[in-house]
Amino acid sequence: MPVSGSRRDWLLSTVLLALAWPRLAPAQDASSGLGEAPPAIGRALRFGVLPIGGTLDSRNDWAPLLADLERSLKHPVTMLSANSYEALAGAIARDEVDMAFLSGRMALEAVTRRGMRVVAQVTRHDGLPGYRAILLARAQGPRSTLDELMADPDSWRLARGEKQSLSGFIVPQLEFFAPHQIAMETRFASEIVGTHQRIALAVANGEADLATSNTADFERFTLQFPVEAARLHVLWASELIPHGQIVVRSSFDARLRMAVQDFLAGYGRGESELADRQRRVLKALHDLAGFLAADNRSLLGAARIAYRHARQQALEAQWINEAARQARLDRIEAEYAAQVKLLTAE
Repeated sequence: MPVSGSRRDWLLSTVLLALAWPRLAPAQDASSGLGEAPPAIGRALRFGVLPIGGTLDSRNDWAPLLADLERSLKHPVTMLSANSYEALAGAIARDEVDMAFLSGRMALEAVTRRGMRVVAQVTRHDGLPGYRAILLARAQGPRSTLDELMADPDSWRLARGEKQSLSGFIVPQLEFFAPHQIAMETRFASEIVGTHQRIALAVANGEADLATSNTADFERFTLQFPVEAARLHVLWASELIPHGQIVVRSSFDARLRMAVQDFLAGYGRGESELADRQRRVLKALHDLAGFLAADNRSLLGAARIAYRHARQQALEAQWINEAARQARLDRIEAEYAAQVKLLTAE
């Protein structure tokens, strides 16, 4: 039967997307089942993943869950495993990502500036509503204690996360370095910037003396690299940071957003062989307990942290006069008020 022009164009675009974005392997058993498939959007759904460990690790960890999502939605799902926070943020800004797993600061940016909305938040087995930023040092040898760090930070070599990372940069600066008058970006003898896995290895292997990390990623690091983890210990831990979120495009049909949310909230729940298999997937995926249905209000904690960080930077910066400083502080207050209004809107 001949194919119409519009149908031919749709088929061609689908083929091109399949070539450009690596497809996930289909799940080997039944999906969680959501009844009728949600309306298709004419192309594969593109899921972006933060580089928690290495890029390949992130891809391998998420692939089974996304394959299950593909079967549940009855719609193609592809994955972008970015090699940096900046790369993923750029892909979102260019509308190359439809759904993503993001930490608080990036999720806040995606929702307030990039037309996305929260549908789920991860949860862990400890039941806490978040995780803690930590500082890691070698357990033995020179430059291994908090007193030594405070006495002579200039001689320490720092390994940290990217500036968009709450636990890798923002929270350690906000809660530890700035209160102790240590300029995080200029005070140390040298600096390595990378994923939590990369910078923890840098300290364990003697390339750096101090690393930023978080409790969840250090638990995972300990399982993957037990020998290297045994060389490290925690010098400091922050207050709780809200867990990361799953965000989707606000422009999606409401039924599609709800289908994604229902799939995530039900993943690994119940007593069945399927639920048991899904729990094994979650355990491999940063040892998650699962996902909770959530909305934009789950980002209020991240917005508060970002506000405090911006205000701290404004207070510590050099200004031509006090009026300029106050103008910046006023803008920060206005931006925070606008974020809260947007996040709490119905």
